[in-house]
Amino acid sequence: MNLCWNEIKRKSHNIRARLEAFSDNSGKLQLSLQEIIEWLTAKDEELSEQLPIGGDVGAVQHQREFHQAFMEDVKSRGPFIYSVLESAQAFLAQHPFQEPEETLTDGKEVSPRRRILNVSRSVWKQANVASDLWEKLTARCVDRHRHMERTLERLLQIQAAMEELAVALEQAEGVRDAWEPVGDLFIDSLQDHIDATKLFKEELTQVKEGMKHINDLAHQLAISDVHLSMENARALEHLNSRWKVLQGSIEERLKQLQDAHRDFGPGSQHFLSSSVQIPWERAISPNKVPYYINHQAQTTCWDHPKMTELYQALADLNNIKFSAYRTAMKLRRVQKALRLDLVALSSLVEVFREQELQQGEHVMDVVEVIHGLTALYERLEEERSILVNIPLCVDMCLNWLLNVYDSARNGKMRVLSFKMGLVILCNADVQEKYKYLFRQVSGAGGLTDQRHLSLLLHEAIQIPRQLGEVAAFGGSNVEPSVRSCFRMAPGKPAIEVSHFLEWMSLEPQSMVWLPVLHRVAAAESTKHQAKCYVCKQCPIKGFRYRSLKQFNVDICQTCFLTGRTTKGKKLHYPIMEYYTPTTSGEKMRDFAMTLKNKFRSKQYFTKHPQRGYLPVQSVLEAESSETPCSSPKLPHADTHSRIEHYASRYVSHYTGLYIKQLQHGEYRRLKWKHEEAVSVPMLTEAGEGGLGSPTVGEQQDEELLAEARVLRQHKTRLETRMQILEDHNKQLESQLRRLRELLLQSLQLLTLQILNTIHITILKNYNNDE
Repeated sequence: MNLCWNEIKRKSHNIRARLEAFSDNSGKLQLSLQEIIEWLTAKDEELSEQLPIGGDVGAVQHQREFHQAFMEDVKSRGPFIYSVLESAQAFLAQHPFQEPEETLTDGKEVSPRRRILNVSRSVWKQANVASDLWEKLTARCVDRHRHMERTLERLLQIQAAMEELAVALEQAEGVRDAWEPVGDLFIDSLQDHIDATKLFKEELTQVKEGMKHINDLAHQLAISDVHLSMENARALEHLNSRWKVLQGSIEERLKQLQDAHRDFGPGSQHFLSSSVQIPWERAISPNKVPYYINHQAQTTCWDHPKMTELYQALADLNNIKFSAYRTAMKLRRVQKALRLDLVALSSLVEVFREQELQQGEHVMDVVEVIHGLTALYERLEEERSILVNIPLCVDMCLNWLLNVYDSARNGKMRVLSFKMGLVILCNADVQEKYKYLFRQVSGAGGLTDQRHLSLLLHEAIQIPRQLGEVAAFGGSNVEPSVRSCFRMAPGKPAIEVSHFLEWMSLEPQSMVWLPVLHRVAAAESTKHQAKCYVCKQCPIKGFRYRSLKQFNVDICQTCFLTGRTTKGKKLHYPIMEYYTPTTSGEKMRDFAMTLKNKFRSKQYFTKHPQRGYLPVQSVLEAESSETPCSSPKLPHADTHSRIEHYASRYVSHYTGLYIKQLQHGEYRRLKWKHEEAVSVPMLTEAGEGGLGSPTVGEQQDEELLAEARVLRQHKTRLETRMQILEDHNKQLESQLRRLRELLLQSLQLLTLQILNTIHITILKNYNNDE
């Protein structure tokens, strides 16, 4: 028992000694770990207090020095921290713990083994916290150092760039301040100054890139939570402000130079002011459309004074009773007045190419039209070696194009319209004109569809429409003409140029005035060795009309076109037209034809009327083949006359006829007229019968159906006619609205003048009284 008791006492003493030693070692280790944790926490807070980083070089350099000292302090503490963590690791290796932490009830004593485990767990937690804080602090120190280095580098770049840009801006501002006012520059030097300003703008590209670079650097600093100092921010803002002002000055200078060059330079409308003489003045509306002021009469109008005189002169042709010839002769006078009869088609094509007028649906403004016309007449003067009044020709041609394609004076027209107006009146073979115009609406394969052909014919019909002659050529609706043309290629969605040329060779009703224009031009210099049966003129000049019903009856163009006849004698059809001197073969042919017609009855000529054009169905068809002996006078400055003119044209529906030589295409023309007649539904005659004829009831049904079809067609025509009238009325309303605006402007100007006169009179009276 004594031996056992002594052994227990010895073991108990050893255990107590071991517990006391363990308690001393663990206590010192825990104190060291707690001290490290508190120190690392304090340093982490101190590092956070170093933010934000300064916004100038000096502040960042000072912060960097302070941070380097801070990093040295942290670095010097490193060996101690590593030794304590190693001690904690060795302690945990000697006293591991695996059991989960248990919660003890109150009053229960802790066993020595449980107490050792609790101490080990506490040391493990403290060591982990200290290790995490140490790694976090060292990583933050390194990141902060790198951040400061990058910030310092960017600030140094910003500072150097701002100094360099300040010098460059100062030099550029010196150049700007040396600019002469635009008003003091010579007109001939405007283009040189424009080029110099553009070159100066290009030279400032480096300044522009430098400003973008420093603004990008400042933005990058802001993203990294570094904001420029007040001094740097103000300097950067001042540079940006100077740069914007300089840019604005350059743009304003360039705009002023370009406006001056446009208004007064070679390509401006300024040179067109010489196209009118006192008391007239050429003015320009806000959309660049010209108008004309008569200071003597105190009136304004859209038409050039010479254009007004031309329109008044065209009224002399209203006694021509055939609308195709009346239109053609009016266009011939317009063609000569615009001197387009001297312009070759090749010259037009070259001008279109130089002006880059390739896309037909592109819209041109008035300035572009003037540039194109100026280049055209300058080329004409150079090629023909003649003196051309370019301002007058350009202004007159512009006036005519606006009247045809922009009567509302919106200041816009399509490229196709511009080309159409010039090509129609240029000096070229009519077949070449057809080919060129067809190419303007054809695709890559040389084909055109109904929509594009409709656009082409619509642009063409505007020319007789402006002369008040559109009703005779089928009206503004070109769909019947399109359908007629596409019968040349049955069942095909598009036609080739050959189809178009074949159709045009038949001289369709909507385009008959164009070949007549060419014959009018060709007949002007022609003399025929014959005497007029009516006025006895010899030789006959111009057109010569020979009766194929009576021998030795020749009529001059004046008597025939105006319907003049000899007393008690009436002209008999058919009649042959000549616009070139006749040959012996033609004389023999006419003699044989006259002899043959002598044996034909009046009923034959009634059933086979002579028609020199291809008719097309339209909403403006008329029973008479001739138009009245005169057409309304053309529009000019009188607004009421203009309205009355258009109103009378819109409600008058008559077609035109010219008499024309039937050459080798007579058979084709007759066949075509037959197809046109077949395409129109006709009522079945009740008296017809024969093999396979319908019964009476079926005939009645057919008659009712045919009558219904005719009524539907008539209804469709009336609706289309009403639509055309509505379109014309809208155009009239637009013109009246513009006239009212001009009238109000004139009244305001007149009111100001009257008030100014009254004011001057009062001042004079006041001075006299004194």
